[in-house]
Amino acid sequence: MDLLGQRWSLRIVWELEAGQMGFLELRRRMNNCSSSMLAERLRQLQDAGVVEKNAKRAYELSFAGIRLSQALESLWDWSRVWASGERFDPFPPGGPQ
Repeated sequence: MDLLGQRWSLRIVWELEAGQMGFLELRRRMNNCSSSMLAERLRQLQDAGVVEKNAKRAYELSFAGIRLSQALESLWDWSRVWASGERFDPFPPGGPQ
């Protein structure tokens, strides 16, 4: 869990949600992250079982990484709504009372 709180970890998961990509493509998408930091985070995420390197030597989310991405999707949806200024109705029509 500590790894997910480290800078760039969740961004890597976010980027790999789009599908497999090589180091250079991932580095291009993360233009503020240094190559050495990206390599370090990828190693850590591989060690944690979140990211895998496939036969084409591209990085992709492992099964655990896909499950993590699915869990984070709700958080990302919530943050988009919250940032837009909308507020959540705690008791939507037909919801729990």
